[in-house]
Amino acid sequence: MPYDDLRGFLDTLEKEGQLLRVTEEVLPEPDLAAAANAAGRIGEGAPALWFDNVKGFTDARIALNVHGSWANHALALGLPRHTPVKEQVAEFARRWDAFPIAPERREDAPWRENTQEGEDVDLFSVLPLFRLNDGDGGFYLDKAAVVSRDPEDPGHFGKQNVGTYRLQVIGRNRLAMQPVPVHDVALHLRKAEERGEDLPIAITLGNDPVMAIVAGMPMGYDQSEYEMAGALRGAPAPIATAPFTGFDVPWGSEVVIEGVLESRKRQIEGPFGEFTGHYSGGRRMPVIRVERVSHRTNPVFESLYLGMPWTECDYLVGPNTCVPLLKQLRAEFPEVQAVNAMYTHGLLAVISTKKRYGGFAKAVAMRAMTTPHGLGYITTVIVVDEDVDPFDLPQVMWAMSSKVDPAADVVVLPNLSVVELAPAAQPAGITSKMIIDATTPVHPDERGNFSTPTKDLPETKEWTARLQRLIAESRR
Repeated sequence: MPYDDLRGFLDTLEKEGQLLRVTEEVLPEPDLAAAANAAGRIGEGAPALWFDNVKGFTDARIALNVHGSWANHALALGLPRHTPVKEQVAEFARRWDAFPIAPERREDAPWRENTQEGEDVDLFSVLPLFRLNDGDGGFYLDKAAVVSRDPEDPGHFGKQNVGTYRLQVIGRNRLAMQPVPVHDVALHLRKAEERGEDLPIAITLGNDPVMAIVAGMPMGYDQSEYEMAGALRGAPAPIATAPFTGFDVPWGSEVVIEGVLESRKRQIEGPFGEFTGHYSGGRRMPVIRVERVSHRTNPVFESLYLGMPWTECDYLVGPNTCVPLLKQLRAEFPEVQAVNAMYTHGLLAVISTKKRYGGFAKAVAMRAMTTPHGLGYITTVIVVDEDVDPFDLPQVMWAMSSKVDPAADVVVLPNLSVVELAPAAQPAGITSKMIIDATTPVHPDERGNFSTPTKDLPETKEWTARLQRLIAESRR
């Protein structure tokens, strides 16, 4: 059965040996973030971390690195924890095809147990806040699902966005948020400000594991994250109505924060250690005035460490970046075989494709750069042949080293859009982008000497599976 809340998933992680309870007293800084940072260095089998003995906090329950390994990511999707990453991406793509599955509305959401309203709102009394990197400008909520609606079409369920955006706590009832211009919430805010209105917003913390995945997924503007969650879960996603905004929010959340993005108000936000492995500087960003906080009794505070890859962020947004790009490209180029966009949220993507004719691979790469996600993120595309596995980096390096003529196969496109967080952008938000065509030339492109490639023996695939089974049995 799919998980309806974070607590159910944590129970499964513990049963599977993928949750580590740290019982001795720790400091909120630097111990919590340092532990999550260290988990990212352990490798593919790293567990989630649970802390409930944090100096200075009473009754704190803090979960870190919840999605921070391929084992945990597999369990979030209801797969065996040893499922290889390539199979997880393939299963993700298969479930995508079930979209949309309508959500199920439920009453008596557990987050209704406790409420703060108006002048009584105090985020510090609800959340055990701590900095994630020593250069951060303050406390951040970085694993929330942020819900907003299109002010011009508020009744359109698909245009109700559920996204993950960084939120800095700047007061007991105030937050600063960074809406990247290509993201839906930025479009909603722009429309609200053009109308001279505040933008209502709901922020949910401690969500079920699939909701955390879809909130970071680059979907179409009018595609519902709740309907995609249903497809990935194989069952309708449970939702409830938030009392202040009336928005649809996850039923099983630990905390629901409601308020408004104040029209045309900006305040310095940042710096913050980002998914790029670099700090982003302080910038003037929109401000949220919190009007209501609802939360479970003794809520679990889930946070996510970001920094030099790999960290939990990279596991969380790996497959959910690859699959939308794959589906969007295949809609126009059915020759595309696979997309690996796991590197820094798709700032680099590797695409394998068949070719219709010479120059075709470059056309596929240019289209990848103009997908909804590509516009703001993809800066480098490496295109390889259909028999090269884009998830096997030695194969990709072989294709680049043996098939690329830099004079003809490397294309640089100047002055294109990118998220301001991209460290190489100059000025922020503008960059050159690069295509590396590492495919075999086909007619009418007659360059090179590629007529006699070696290929795997027919029995190799069978023997690969056989050896993997024998190795696994020998380690039992």
